[in-house]
Amino acid sequence: MKEQQKKKAAPVLVVLILIVLVGAAGIVSFLINRYKPGTEYMAGNEYFNLTDENSVALIQNGELLEEQAVLIGGEPYAAYTYVESQLNSCFYWDEETKGILLTTSGGVQTLLPGDAAVAKTPGGQPAVQQESDGTVYISLDVVKEYTDLDYAYYSDPNRVVIRNEWDGVEQATVQSDTAQVRQKGGIKSLILADVQKGDTLLYLENLDNWCKVMTADGYTGYIQTEDISEPEAIEARTAKKDSYERITRDHKINLVWHQSTSTESNDAMAEMTAEMTGVNVISPTWFSISSNDGDISSLASSDYVDTAHQNDMEVWGLMDNFSTDIDTDTVLGTTTSRENLEGQLITEALNYQLDGINIDIESLPEETSESYVQFMRELSVKCRNNNLVLSVDVPPPYSFNEHYSQKELGEVVDYVIIMGHDEHYVGSDAGSVASLSYERDGITGTLENVPKEKIISGIPFYTRLWKTNASGEVSSEAIGMDKADQILSDYKVTAGWSSETSQDYAEFTDEDGNFCQIWLENEASIEEKMKLVQEYGLAGVAEWKLGFERSSIWDVIAKYVN
Repeated sequence: MKEQQKKKAAPVLVVLILIVLVGAAGIVSFLINRYKPGTEYMAGNEYFNLTDENSVALIQNGELLEEQAVLIGGEPYAAYTYVESQLNSCFYWDEETKGILLTTSGGVQTLLPGDAAVAKTPGGQPAVQQESDGTVYISLDVVKEYTDLDYAYYSDPNRVVIRNEWDGVEQATVQSDTAQVRQKGGIKSLILADVQKGDTLLYLENLDNWCKVMTADGYTGYIQTEDISEPEAIEARTAKKDSYERITRDHKINLVWHQSTSTESNDAMAEMTAEMTGVNVISPTWFSISSNDGDISSLASSDYVDTAHQNDMEVWGLMDNFSTDIDTDTVLGTTTSRENLEGQLITEALNYQLDGINIDIESLPEETSESYVQFMRELSVKCRNNNLVLSVDVPPPYSFNEHYSQKELGEVVDYVIIMGHDEHYVGSDAGSVASLSYERDGITGTLENVPKEKIISGIPFYTRLWKTNASGEVSSEAIGMDKADQILSDYKVTAGWSSETSQDYAEFTDEDGNFCQIWLENEASIEEKMKLVQEYGLAGVAEWKLGFERSSIWDVIAKYVN
């Protein structure tokens, strides 16, 4: 009986053992599959979103862009709009000639689509080409020749890797004999590229066990942290930008604007400057754009210039766009008008032996930004060729006036003057014309775009007498220092120091029942503004305007610029 029971139990035991073994094998298989790295690769064309053989992916500063380049004759070209906005704004589309104007310190070249006479690719093709859909393309090899960037083209799949930013860039070295860069952080993720020991990767982000990196040939993905070295900063490189050799002075600039609106104003200059000391530049408002063809009106005077030079002052003639008869966008956006304007300014400057030109374009339309910068580029070349200092007046940089393009202007002009006034203006609420914080914000903001040795701080000599009537309507009048003091004296009001604006402030009610407010510009407030010029090591100061000051102000300014 026992024997028979043993015989019956044997097959059951075998079955149980087999079940255990199969289960164990399943568990082992599951664990192996779970922890075994995936071996599937992502197709390059899919990764780079390429849909045809002439499409070229663009990878810029470690980022794969939606924008794509194209192959023309086997060479990579990028759309003009991308080049101008992302790589080099010196390439300017000229609607008049239907070509691209390339402005460098050496002058202006016109690159017409399909014309290889002026500039061509290494393969001998025209630098600029236009496709049947009207899109204008520029050879990336030609762009690189005039731009501070590195780029490399790779085929199969077609892609271009561009770098034009180097600050804060890190790299890491592959330490494993073989490793993979994957689409996502995880061993099951699709493989983008194999990398070998010693390969250098752009280091983008640390995610503990995985790091975001980019391969030299443009694949951005993730690699296991244990497979790479600690990141290290890439040595900063020296920019190879086109250099607009600057005309500079070996002293601080102390410029005063002279609002000259007639020959009588010119004749009054000697009397108005009799008690002035320390000023080394006077800028009369002589030139104004008078037509959409780029003509200018002129009040230039040889006697005025001679008198200024005899008193050791340079003359930088100012040009504005204040005429209501002109359209700034038309003038600057039309090449023939723009060139006419530049030519007339240079002719006037040379005829009257000016030392420089000061450009004051105000109420600039956003759509005119590119044409405005192009105008300043072209004018800078002409000024430099004729040994004329070129300065430009710009508002403090805020989001609503970014289109003044301080950075681009700072690369081509000799001096950038911040118009540090009109914090409050005709039509605004009552307030200071130029509080100290407004001045400081204008300076620090501009320093992000322009080197300090090119920045001149523009300050006001005037204030505004604000009146609010019983109906709550606000009006104001611009007045000079002495007149402001006289008004306070007449009303027997004493101003007190405002720590908020770093100015003396007063308020009173006039004989008509208006509530009056005034933030004074005087020796105390001007000295606080001049301390900023010294603190930030700026190139100097500019004052608006001659006649609003009193003689004691010049001694305050001289302490900081002479």
